[in-house]
Amino acid sequence: MISAIVLSAGKGKRMGNDRPKQYMDLWGKPVICHTLSAFESSHVDEVILVTAEDDIEICQKDLVLKYGFRKVKKIVAGGEARYDSVYEGLKAAEGEYVLIHDGARCLITADVIDDAIKWVKKYDACVVGMPSKDTVKIADQDSYVESTPKRDNVWIIQTPQCFKKDLIRKAFDRMYEKKDFSGITDDAMVAERFMDTKVKLVEGSYDNIKITTPEDLITAEMIIKHRKES
Repeated sequence: MISAIVLSAGKGKRMGNDRPKQYMDLWGKPVICHTLSAFESSHVDEVILVTAEDDIEICQKDLVLKYGFRKVKKIVAGGEARYDSVYEGLKAAEGEYVLIHDGARCLITADVIDDAIKWVKKYDACVVGMPSKDTVKIADQDSYVESTPKRDNVWIIQTPQCFKKDLIRKAFDRMYEKKDFSGITDDAMVAERFMDTKVKLVEGSYDNIKITTPEDLITAEMIIKHRKES
């Protein structure tokens, strides 16, 4: 059984809008609906939607029931930080493997999801990403260039991030036991730090952008338009 944890509890402050970004309109429906539609069309068996506690009822009524998302089996309340929301999702997930995805990455496709499922079954831990198109500079504390990593070795990490559930659940348990949350920005870091796990990088899509600023909505509209015209 494959579970997907879709994170939709963020406030999206950088959007400059009172409405959380995942509920803003994109091509005639909320951003999060595009995300859930991709998982609905994939080989995922269950979706755990993690949202703000106050939004659980409206998500059930205005998203799951209205758009007929049959694979959304549970809607659970998230926490203060992203890793808190992931942890709540992990507690609710029943699959042998789990895919953790940011709800604001609404251009994910069923093909990328299904590829991720294939790779996590082989490697137990993998993350979707793409090789960087740009040269990356590492800065020191005064914003001077400290080093320039070889571009061939630099990847831009996306989601879903995929794991055998027992592995990632144990990693999160250890993180909370040790109360060591410093510098944790994605799920792979938890597996790397607390389980000493090697995480495989697998190619996703350059289209798999995250809606973070108003400009991203414009880009997303253009990508959707192009897909529908192709």
